[in-house]
Amino acid sequence: MTMLASYFDSLVSKMPSLSTSDHASVVSLNLFVALLCACIVLGHLLEENRWMNESITALLIGLATGVVILLISNGKSSHLLVFSEDLFFIYLLPPIIFNAGFQVKKKQFFRNFVTIMLFGAVGTVISTTVITLGVTQFFKHLDIGTFDLGDYLAIGAIFAATDSVCTLQVLNQDETPLLYSLVFGEGVVNDATSVVIFNAIQSFDLTHLNHEAAFHLFGNFLYLFLLSTLLGVATGLISAYVIKKLYFGRHSTDREVALMMLMAYLSYMLAELFELSGILTVFFCGIVMSHYTWHNVTESSRITTKHTFATLSFLAETFIFLYVGMDALDIDKWRSVSDSPGTSVAVSSILIGLLMLGRAAFVFPLSFLSNLAKKNTSERIDIKMQVVIWWSGLMRGAVSMALAYNKFARAGGTDTRGNAIMITSTITVCLFSTVVFGMLTKPLIRCLLPHQKATTSMLSDDNNTPTSIQIPLLDQDSFIEFANHNVPRPDSIRGFLTRPTRTVHYYWRLFDDSFMRPVFGGRGFVPFVPGSPTERDPPPALSKA
Repeated sequence: MTMLASYFDSLVSKMPSLSTSDHASVVSLNLFVALLCACIVLGHLLEENRWMNESITALLIGLATGVVILLISNGKSSHLLVFSEDLFFIYLLPPIIFNAGFQVKKKQFFRNFVTIMLFGAVGTVISTTVITLGVTQFFKHLDIGTFDLGDYLAIGAIFAATDSVCTLQVLNQDETPLLYSLVFGEGVVNDATSVVIFNAIQSFDLTHLNHEAAFHLFGNFLYLFLLSTLLGVATGLISAYVIKKLYFGRHSTDREVALMMLMAYLSYMLAELFELSGILTVFFCGIVMSHYTWHNVTESSRITTKHTFATLSFLAETFIFLYVGMDALDIDKWRSVSDSPGTSVAVSSILIGLLMLGRAAFVFPLSFLSNLAKKNTSERIDIKMQVVIWWSGLMRGAVSMALAYNKFARAGGTDTRGNAIMITSTITVCLFSTVVFGMLTKPLIRCLLPHQKATTSMLSDDNNTPTSIQIPLLDQDSFIEFANHNVPRPDSIRGFLTRPTRTVHYYWRLFDDSFMRPVFGGRGFVPFVPGSPTERDPPPALSKA
């Protein structure tokens, strides 16, 4: 025993001790995890507050923590972890966007798909153009350095990226299904479009811009947009086919859950590998997996994946807002612009004014065009909804921060005064818009949209998503919808022109039932098994003493 103890002591003595840097990292991680817990607790306690929501709570906690760290470190640092756009785009953004596609109310999303694409894609291009033209004119009169056309276009793409989390936390998708669907769908498509535009600008030579180059840039944008969507759909279908054919639930639900999570992340990484838009890819992968793959797994796997994806998304969002709050007080960034605070304030004010103008430039005109194509008044976007949609896109968040770091930061710092001003201005715009506009969001929505139950014509119930494990997308209940609305079988071009959405819905359901679901699975096309073999077996009877 003595020899064994001495051998263990010698083995322990040979193990490397924890270095100072490793110890500091462990302390930082512990504090950050504790702050995440505080954000969750305080967010829960302030849930009914008129002015606060979880994102603002996390942001303010980050700001307060940054102040404390600044005081403790004598003004040397304000954050526990170093922000990196790679950390954001590779680890934090995928679970948020995937869960958005996985939990989306698909019936409402695809019913308003044209309007969502108008706002999310065309609207983002318009907003980018307005902001680019504005900064090109105003920045020339400010002493912020020399920017070329590529820099101005990048600024337009950076500040065209919205963050509608504050609005979505207030809206109720059962009471206002149309408005929630538009705000939610536009937010996801907007982020994807902004990143695609930004990447297209970064990889394109703008020194000799002409009509041919402009068409080439537009073609590159469409190429990234379409291929990213197709890659997400393909990855989701492959996961559905593999799980349906191999049926992992016969042996272990853990394998089903693990494969779904890994395939979801693989779709994003494949898009990054092929230099496509990972946001679009993982979003449509989530939609496809919720329609096919999710119905091919066991009951316990459905419940597990639903809550797992939602939890990961929630933690990632809280992490982002908490860190943005701490990083806003990074003394190194502000030291570069300390000699001209008026210039920094002027740049931030100009950007806030331009993003408000850019939103108005497409929300109201595109809403008018969308209403022209809708005969049913309940499906039209009234002026109050338009104001909410405009307001929901005024907040700027982590996507704008990450793109600004990617463009204007070098190895975590700033190499020129102009770059430093753009970084600090981006931080200022994100903080101001999230805190001020975010705090006013709940009172504004309650004023414009008093709580009303959704009408039956809006079809608020959507049992097709993983939030319900009863009825899938486009099932037999779709016939009831058509019967209630007296929609005839769209067997003519006139039927398509008068009711394009329901006509596409009708033919898609036929195609889905005849070809897609028999191959890739879905509700009613796979054998129902409540859970794993262990769960299905009755517990052994207890022997009596």
